[in-house]
Amino acid sequence: MNQPLLDETMEQLAAPYADTAGRAVLETIRAYGVTAVFGIPGTHNLELYRPLGDLGFRAVTTRHEQGAGYGADGWAQQTGLPGVVITTSGPGLQNAMSAIGTAFCESRPLIVLSPGVALGAEFSDVGTLHETKDASAMVAAIAEWSRRVTSASEAVEAVHDAFALFRTGRPRPVHIEIPLDVLESPADVPADARAARPMPAPARADASAVAEAAALLAAAQSPVIVAGGGSTRAAPQVTALAERLGAPVLTTLNGKGVLDEHHPLSFGSNLRIAAAREVAEAADVLVVLGSKLGEAELWAPSLEARGPVIRIDISPAQVHKNLAATVGLVGDCATVLDDLLAALGDGLPTGAGAPTSPAPGLAAARAAIDAEVAATEPATVALAERIAEAIPADAIVAGDSSQIVYLALASVLRRDRPHGLLYTPTYATLGYGLPAAIGARVAQDDRPVVAVLGDGALMFAVNELATAVEQRLDLTVVCVDNGGYGEIRQNEVDRGIRPIGVELVQPDWAALATAFGATGRRVDRVDDLGDAIREAVAVGGVQLVHVRQPGA
Repeated sequence: MNQPLLDETMEQLAAPYADTAGRAVLETIRAYGVTAVFGIPGTHNLELYRPLGDLGFRAVTTRHEQGAGYGADGWAQQTGLPGVVITTSGPGLQNAMSAIGTAFCESRPLIVLSPGVALGAEFSDVGTLHETKDASAMVAAIAEWSRRVTSASEAVEAVHDAFALFRTGRPRPVHIEIPLDVLESPADVPADARAARPMPAPARADASAVAEAAALLAAAQSPVIVAGGGSTRAAPQVTALAERLGAPVLTTLNGKGVLDEHHPLSFGSNLRIAAAREVAEAADVLVVLGSKLGEAELWAPSLEARGPVIRIDISPAQVHKNLAATVGLVGDCATVLDDLLAALGDGLPTGAGAPTSPAPGLAAARAAIDAEVAATEPATVALAERIAEAIPADAIVAGDSSQIVYLALASVLRRDRPHGLLYTPTYATLGYGLPAAIGARVAQDDRPVVAVLGDGALMFAVNELATAVEQRLDLTVVCVDNGGYGEIRQNEVDRGIRPIGVELVQPDWAALATAFGATGRRVDRVDDLGDAIREAVAVGGVQLVHVRQPGA
């Protein structure tokens, strides 16, 4: 570019521009504390990108919109704020649909912004670029809500509604579609309307129901706590209740780490294990915190209960779902637990054990759980144990729907706080782990981040290695290669089907990582795996450690 043209271009870039609806929306999101957005710039969404630098956002350009959604998910789990995704219209939005479905099933806060056809052009079917029959209806089918706004003020109001949902209700994805003519027009939205609004006080449960639950627990001899994803903001209260009752705590995978998994009362994220479900079902009072007790988390049709059931949930619709509650407490989990602890009062634990250790029978139950985990898939568990030993104790680990994770690592890896394992147990899509790890690392730089996934899962999102390199992240990826889709291969064999479509051509993984600008490490002996992971984390940058699963 010649100098006069360059000067003219810089003058254009420095010139003031109209206060558009796009800016009003992003200003409002920024006012709530969000500092990063994930997405891909496109022809129609540029007025959403224009204000990002000025407002102090970090723009993370992924190589696919599905990766943007999962990156935003990983970011959200580390910050407690909603992840934000910007897509372009049509295919860009459609590419993010798997991430939107995931956020719905796993109850994760996500805001998706997209442009739409201009007002009056709906359903015109005239062949405009990215034309979509009904984008908002498409997303509404899998999101908590989807709104096509008609003005900048409506778009800003939708942002406020989203944050109110995330603070006071069950967090799930929302979509705001802004017609192109609205997006690019001046915004008649005053500054005070763009400011973050104070949130209502956390919802409290009915006082008489709290008293009824406290009476049940005061009389209990063998209470058990099951903690789900809805309890992750109540970790101190869950710990206090467990110690007050001497009650073991089982968590779902989404609730993993709500009680430090090194705590003597922690039975881990093992509801998928029959011996663990037996512990819960044998309780004389079962306390369920923020979980729908779905089949995907249980690996069983349902969880039964021999005694009374106390359920705490922010959503009234959840209180009797899949297991009827004897006492249902609807409200914010941390606040309800504070009230419940106050009603219980001080004193010795009501259960048979000491405040920080399970009763002898429960210790035997924990041993039975560990034995069942080890016997599930011994070679995979042994490999997962090597990986877990090499991962720093404070690391955030992102997993994928890979056998190394759900058959083994999810159980043997112990985390000391919530969101230490990023995973999608219900939607169980492939391609989640790497972009989620990227989002987690973008959110913070004081804890190591390691992604552990299979070769099939990595291939779903291998392009995001370029994103990690471009963002200059310290991120270690451990690829456990079983030669393709190992579980589906076994499913076919179990049904008497000759394996078809599951034996996959493998790239040279170490060379592929190097081609992306990362560092590729090939581990030929499993005995060397731990050292390779430790060295990769210590060196920093984007590292990929590839190992063949023994016997695969």
